[in-house]
Amino acid sequence: MKCNRIAVLGANGQVGRALVDVLGNRATALTRAQADLSQPATLTAVLDEIAPDAVINAAAYTAVDKAEVEDEAAHTVNAEAPAILAQWCKQHDVPFIHYSTDYVFDGSGNTPWQESDAVAPCNIYGKTKLAGEQAIASSGGKFFIFRTSWVYDAQGANFLNTMLRLGAEREALNIVSDQIGAPSYAPHLAEYTVKVLDAATQMQKFPSGIYHMVNQGEVSWHGFANAIFEAARSHGETLIIKTVEPIPSSAYPTPAQRPLNSRLSCQALQHVFGITMPSWQEGLTQAMEQKYHASNHMPA
Repeated sequence: MKCNRIAVLGANGQVGRALVDVLGNRATALTRAQADLSQPATLTAVLDEIAPDAVINAAAYTAVDKAEVEDEAAHTVNAEAPAILAQWCKQHDVPFIHYSTDYVFDGSGNTPWQESDAVAPCNIYGKTKLAGEQAIASSGGKFFIFRTSWVYDAQGANFLNTMLRLGAEREALNIVSDQIGAPSYAPHLAEYTVKVLDAATQMQKFPSGIYHMVNQGEVSWHGFANAIFEAARSHGETLIIKTVEPIPSSAYPTPAQRPLNSRLSCQALQHVFGITMPSWQEGLTQAMEQKYHASNHMPA
């Protein structure tokens, strides 16, 4: 049976906004003002009132460096709140969908991570996201955990928009070149999340589990930056950036360690649902179209 009343938590975020767009009148959009994951005890009452037939949690504590000192706040939002949401969904027999991250792995090697690979987060953020995964999986309900990476859209505070700002302000930039992953376009994540949910509700047995969901292909942050500048110029953007120097992560120290290998294999998604995500290049093309051709229709 198709889910027609879907609660979307984190509706102001990149993936949340995109989900609300894709779902249209099927979505009940919940921003932090209506459903605050930093106050987990309040969430059950919110869901009781809405009585959704599916819950998608697109909210998270994502300040990776700040999490190193705000570990309790990160744990509350990324582990305790999802545990409560998953428990509510189990009690009401409705699917729960949650997003996780490549940061649950240690970031070593250069092969794409499989869902079954051993987890070993290298920072607090990754540890809290892993705790969330474990709590959801042990709830015993119907669930999907979609691990993704490098999420961005046309309008959020993200790498794409940071690069466009810096490319207009500076002639030279140093960008990390030894972290490899897949930039994942939020509207693609939203579109394929809904496809998977709709397919799952038609199946005899709900295929609960962890699935990797990222745009296809791989690139370094340095390569992604160059692709952004090239795409922006092709849309007539005036940039003063001339040189983009590749640097190792060791030359750009951050409070939280970053995984060098963020590649995720999406074979399980393909195998179970017959779904193949678009390439990261297609995601960037669409983000730029959205940015430069829809800007006069976009809310401020």
